[in-house]
Amino acid sequence: MWRKQEKDQTLAGILFCLTVGLSLQDNEEKVNKTKITAVAVLDPRTFNGRRVQTNCTAEAGPPSLVHLSPGAPGLDVRLEDPAVAYTTGLLSTRLIPSAYLLAMAVGIPSNAYILAFLRLRARSFSTAVLYLSLALSDLLLLLSLALRVHYHLNGNNWVFGEAACRVVTACFYGNVYCSAHTIACVSLKRYLAVVRPFLYRRLPKTAWALGASLGVWGLFGVAVMPELLVRQSFLLPRLGFTTCHDILPLEDSPHALLVPYRLALVCLGLLVPFVVCAWTHVAVVQHLGRSGLDWTPFIRVSTLVFLIFTVCFAPSGVLHIAHYVRLSTSGEDGLYVYSSATVCLCCFHSCLDPFLCILMSRTTASKLRFASLRRTQQTPVLV
Repeated sequence: MWRKQEKDQTLAGILFCLTVGLSLQDNEEKVNKTKITAVAVLDPRTFNGRRVQTNCTAEAGPPSLVHLSPGAPGLDVRLEDPAVAYTTGLLSTRLIPSAYLLAMAVGIPSNAYILAFLRLRARSFSTAVLYLSLALSDLLLLLSLALRVHYHLNGNNWVFGEAACRVVTACFYGNVYCSAHTIACVSLKRYLAVVRPFLYRRLPKTAWALGASLGVWGLFGVAVMPELLVRQSFLLPRLGFTTCHDILPLEDSPHALLVPYRLALVCLGLLVPFVVCAWTHVAVVQHLGRSGLDWTPFIRVSTLVFLIFTVCFAPSGVLHIAHYVRLSTSGEDGLYVYSSATVCLCCFHSCLDPFLCILMSRTTASKLRFASLRRTQQTPVLV
């Protein structure tokens, strides 16, 4: 009898130990599965991080798109492979910063030269105002690239803090749009001088130039304010760096509003000046072609300036619009890689502007004489 009870107790103890062991093994498998799931979340697609509920807590520092510390419920983000390929690849860590450095090396001294000696070449105060505005926006754009170059060369790791990320982002895109609109104002001024000379003569040109320049700066100063009001930098602990502007939780408020806002901003900032430049260029060329005189040198230079404007700004505008349309309709954001690369072309236009201005001035001074503004001066001037 005692032996039977002893055997039963032994059997019960063995069953209890097996049950506890299986339970512990099951819990360990669940923990391991949770860890694997947390790692699998890093399947990034740059540009749009999608938040999902996980048992994680935020770590100290910038808000993390991937929180891996176990604890109370927190927020996580599901990313996809193109983001990792972009943020760690050769394009963003070597090619883009190299293009920025080249643009800075050429553009900063040339735009500084235009600012210093602008009045010596300008035909009028109104011309000086427009080119001063263009050179200033180009110079600020190129100077804002310094921190972006460090960011890309540092493996897309932003170390300057959230405030600097917001300011650099707003300054970069704001000055791109300011440059494009200022060029549109210069094109419109040239159109009026060539095609509508009598109207151009009656206009208060100085007041018009000042109003146009201040209007462009004021418009895009206000237009980029949303970039200063939302967080732009996020920590990715698993990848070991903090991104600036490249990866955002676009499905969450207030970041969800960035998609329609940026779509409207790109249309206003790049599409509108492109249409103005194209229309004025065609009108000027047609008008000069009907004049019966030989305007070939001016037409060639004017066409070259327009083609460079098109090559530098059109790809960025088209790809950004396509990117935000796809992002708002289907959530796909693979075009961001290409749109980020085409932004380099906008920077190259900023470093080419001073040379194009001087080229236009020499051609205009030697060949172009408006019926209502006849002059005998033969020195190079800016128009």
